[in-house]
Amino acid sequence: MPTKDLLDKAKGTFKVWKKFVTEGRLEKEGLKDLIADSWMRSKKYGVDPFSEKIKIDLKKEEISKRYDEFMPLLRTAKPFMDSLYKIVGNSGLLVRLTDRDGYVLECIGDKDLALRYGSLRMDKGSNVKEEVIGTNAMGTALYTGEPIQIIGPQHYCQRFHDLSSSACPIRNDKEEIIGILSITGLCEKVHRHTLGMVVASAQAIGNEMKLDHINKQLEIANKHFYAIMESISEGLIYVNDEGIVTDINLFARKLFLLKEKDIIGKSIRTILCEEYNDKIIKEVAKGRKFEEEEVYFKLKKGKRISCIATITPINYPSTSKLEGVVITFREAKVVHSLINKIVGAEARFEFNDILGNSEGIKEAIKLAKKCTKHNTTVLLQGESGTGKELFAQSIHNSSSRKNKPFIFLNCGAIPRELVASELFGYVEGAFTGAKRGGHPGKFELADGGTIFLDEIGDMPLDAQTNFLRVLETRQVVRVGGHEIIPIDVRVIAATHKNLEKAVELGTFRQDLYYRLNVMPIKIPPLRERKDDIRLFIDYFIEKYSHKMNKEIKRISDSFYRGMINYNWPGNVRELQNVMQHVINVLENDNVLSYKYLPNYMKPSNLAKSLGISDKLLSLEEVEKITIEKTIREVDRNIAQASRVLGIGRSSLYRKIYKYGLEHVIK
Repeated sequence: MPTKDLLDKAKGTFKVWKKFVTEGRLEKEGLKDLIADSWMRSKKYGVDPFSEKIKIDLKKEEISKRYDEFMPLLRTAKPFMDSLYKIVGNSGLLVRLTDRDGYVLECIGDKDLALRYGSLRMDKGSNVKEEVIGTNAMGTALYTGEPIQIIGPQHYCQRFHDLSSSACPIRNDKEEIIGILSITGLCEKVHRHTLGMVVASAQAIGNEMKLDHINKQLEIANKHFYAIMESISEGLIYVNDEGIVTDINLFARKLFLLKEKDIIGKSIRTILCEEYNDKIIKEVAKGRKFEEEEVYFKLKKGKRISCIATITPINYPSTSKLEGVVITFREAKVVHSLINKIVGAEARFEFNDILGNSEGIKEAIKLAKKCTKHNTTVLLQGESGTGKELFAQSIHNSSSRKNKPFIFLNCGAIPRELVASELFGYVEGAFTGAKRGGHPGKFELADGGTIFLDEIGDMPLDAQTNFLRVLETRQVVRVGGHEIIPIDVRVIAATHKNLEKAVELGTFRQDLYYRLNVMPIKIPPLRERKDDIRLFIDYFIEKYSHKMNKEIKRISDSFYRGMINYNWPGNVRELQNVMQHVINVLENDNVLSYKYLPNYMKPSNLAKSLGISDKLLSLEEVEKITIEKTIREVDRNIAQASRVLGIGRSSLYRKIYKYGLEHVIK
């Protein structure tokens, strides 16, 4: 039933309206400010209050475009509009929906009413803004942003005075107006509750659209999460608070050779090895997070795989109760390989980096190149400083393992009691000071690649026993553990010792020696390859002069002869150090000469450099030392030197050239 007092107020408004539109006088007494303000805006817009027809310039294509743009609003609002129309009655009423620009998108209701006021375009595509049809519920609500009910003469255009209308804005999640919902009918249909129903429906439409927007955002987020989860190069498993696997990504499924149906809905115990089940599940339930923990997963046919995992508990925000667990992991050998790259555990040198033209070094390189075609164990024999690691890296880089780890361990540089744990690793609690979670050994880190064991002759006997077992079985058992870990490692060993003599003395296992001595390569000392010394000198001059910003203008023959005549007990490493020294102390003349050589290399210390006493020197060696020392003492005065030595000048010159002492007189 219509509300009588509303109709009475509307009739009283007619006189006020008439004075305003005919005389321009606005008597606000009894008139709402909202209506008065709208009338003034309508007049300012130039709306004709007596017009019988509203001109609409919107073309059909433009209307169609608006339908496409506001289709989400239409789809959401249509069911609410149908329900609203059924509630308020099915005759004499129109339920309409506009877009944010005031164009009617949908109209449901009495066709006769639409036809009766057809000249004023109340149907789809018409515009209801105040600028077009003056004061009306939809247009004024669009302007003010507030719900409103306008009855009869409160409308600015007289053609609408028989109508009442209730309208309310619809807002999106940003509180922006995206449309207007309204009910329009004849004045006798007006009711106080009509506006309330419109407001409730408009808010419901807005809430539904906000919820739809949130759901779409969640759907997009879920798609992004799924795409990320499936594409990352780490395993990811989600386990609920009951230990049931609810999600597992592609990487993990491939690693475990599983399909989703094989694991989703099943206990994590299905794939997590038993020794970790209780420990991890109980600790995580207490809220503890495991970071970079080594765990073992079960594979088919009883196989196991070592992984480095991070296990993070997920708690409910309100109660802090455990909701589930996220496990991220990578295969341990992949992590080890990455660590090796970061810390530089990789081979840098190749055969082209090995300098030398002497027959001995050429033969060693020839044998080493043959070793690159297979995975047999190599034993490099040579004095300290001859370049054994250079050979080991070159063999690795020319083999099929070149893209895998190259791990180095000097068996003589670590305490004897730690050799085994360094080589084979250890489990948690294996000894005092052992890291939590244990630690992989060098063999595990080298899996798929090469391990270079320098100073193998210094390996303790107990470690030799375990090492021999590893060579025979290709399996490692960590110190203090029982887990058998298969490995694929190529072994290159090196020593400066005579291993045959060590076997005789009982300090080196005979069976291990035979295992290592499959492909022996002897690297000659520098004193046996004198012809290569000049080559090394030139190489190191080019290398270090650039680094030290020194320009070498010339190298005297005396410098070359002094270097060549020296015995080089420290081999190439010693020569490298000497070259760094002489370039560093080089004076402004930028000429490398004999005087820059370290004193211990000069003939006055020849006996010491040869490693023998003066009493064992030959007469010629004594004569050479005496001549050089005398010439230096008299400051290169040949006449005075010949007098001191008691020989003629011509004889002295002959001996100088005989013993290669020309550098002394320059």
